Amino acid sequence: MTNDFMFTPFPEAIENPRNYPRNPWFFGILLVIVLLLGLIMKSHLKKPQLLTDPFLQLPTANSVRVVWFTEFSGTSNTVAYGEKLDRIVTANTAKLSRTREDKDSRISNEMKQEIIDSPIVRNIWRHEAEVTNLTPGDRIPYSVTSQREDGEFVSSKIFTLSPTPLANTSLKILLTSDHQLMPMTAANLQKVAETMGRVDGIFMAGDLINIADRASEWFDDNRGRAFFPSLQGRGFSEIDKNGIKTVYTGGELIQHAPLFPAIGNHEIMGRFSKASQLNDQFNDPFPRTAAEKIYSQKAYEVNPNNDPETRETWLKNQTFNSDTYDEIFTLPSNKHYYAVTFGDVRLVTLYVTNIWRTPNLDPGARGRYRERDEDFNHPEKWGYGQHIFEPIVKGSAQYNWLQQELNSPEFKQAKYKVVMFHHPPHSLGDNIVPAYTDPVQIVDRDEQGNIKMVRYEYPKAKDYIIRDIVPLLEKANVQLVFYGHSHLWNRFESASGMHFLETSNVGNSYGAFTGKKRRFVPPAYRADYSAIGDPNGLNPVMPTIAPLLGEDGQPLPYIDSNDITAFSIFDTGNGVVSSYYFDTRKPESDVVKFDEFKLKNS
Repeated sequence: MTNDFMFTPFPEAIENPRNYPRNPWFFGILLVIVLLLGLIMKSHLKKPQLLTDPFLQLPTANSVRVVWFTEFSGTSNTVAYGEKLDRIVTANTAKLSRTREDKDSRISNEMKQEIIDSPIVRNIWRHEAEVTNLTPGDRIPYSVTSQREDGEFVSSKIFTLSPTPLANTSLKILLTSDHQLMPMTAANLQKVAETMGRVDGIFMAGDLINIADRASEWFDDNRGRAFFPSLQGRGFSEIDKNGIKTVYTGGELIQHAPLFPAIGNHEIMGRFSKASQLNDQFNDPFPRTAAEKIYSQKAYEVNPNNDPETRETWLKNQTFNSDTYDEIFTLPSNKHYYAVTFGDVRLVTLYVTNIWRTPNLDPGARGRYRERDEDFNHPEKWGYGQHIFEPIVKGSAQYNWLQQELNSPEFKQAKYKVVMFHHPPHSLGDNIVPAYTDPVQIVDRDEQGNIKMVRYEYPKAKDYIIRDIVPLLEKANVQLVFYGHSHLWNRFESASGMHFLETSNVGNSYGAFTGKKRRFVPPAYRADYSAIGDPNGLNPVMPTIAPLLGEDGQPLPYIDSNDITAFSIFDTGNGVVSSYYFDTRKPESDVVKFDEFKLKNS
């Protein structure tokens, strides 16, 4: 017997003979029932809700941070933990400063009605509590509770937490990147959870979302594949393949495992505006050196008292910022590069990313290789090519920090040395071209001195990753370099045995450029721009177990499909990195392990 039931109408002759008047009490009772149901539904909709489940940040030897978000500040925000949930710690609460929505946001109709032309502020509060006095190896239950200003309480389900694992602890770490609300993101993460169960940590190589200040992309985009829901098993992303519709929820991952992100280009917002749309602001970063020249001309107007804080705020608003990303995550450093020990792994995370610009050479393109014709005489409107957000060149602050980290006892003593950043050092993808270096601006003028063209070159010999960073990593015996950016899976190995892995295939692939498929190469430019293969000279490694086959029936050393998604797991117990794929066209099919490799001994 089941609990299912259905209402079956009686035949009219029995229920209501033609000559028998209808009972008014029946309709009165029915009306009351309808009104009561309406009140119940209304009450339910008004019940306070957490905007996210809790997730884990910054584990130490005896503590971990628990973070969650709400759309109310709350009079009390607490974490209960322990076997009986009888230990309570109060959270610190802060309001996100730049989260907004605009006409391009995928949000409820009710919220949409508030938007006329300009973006609107969306009020979101972040709660963070440090759970202390933990024992490595012990995993204990926890739950979070927030109390709204009207006295209503809302609590999460019960999850588990633990501090940083000890050395010699076998861990399964998810390697992922470039989620960006892509169509296969929720499916990808759901298959991680179904295949691996609970993972112990997540390394994410940037591009978590598309537009960092658009709140719904983090929390509740109505396509059901926002960042937090997908990583918490609360998504509702529908994929339609060959007429078969399948809804994926993502995976319950970060409630139990700490997330370690690297910053990518999509975590950066450009020049701030209260009027322009968020997509336009994202696409409008401006180099600081150029902004400083403009500031020197306007300082008397924008900062008459020569206040250092006012100067810094003006420069940030007129260049680029990562405020929302910085406010969402708690990282081991207040910089965007950091190092942390997690079990047997020393993870070094770098800030290696630049603004993405179109390769288009049309007169109206503010691209990677040229400025728009209409902007030639307006430097304040220039894009300055694919300029780098944080220097990594030899002698820079980040470079010097990296040198110190690679010589630290924590790094040298680690069994596994992993370096993570966003921009690829080796790839078959599109975004590895041009070279990762400061754009060289070339201004062509006619005989009268009028500008005919503003264009940019990227000398391959000055690629900072290949010239300055990779030799440091090779010398320090790094075993794995992990990155994203081109939305595909491929891997490489250097002559010394250092592995390079790009595993970012969740949809919207730019493709792999091999054989007859060629990257766009700008004509009449002096720099060397590789049309095919890895521009930096390594051959891709063929998957060791079950490579996909091309149209010619030959095995492929990559996955660039918008139907087949891939993820990778680093097992620190045996030092093996395994990669899996799942074909979303066959929702009932099994996940396939198609590649694995073992890291060399340190």
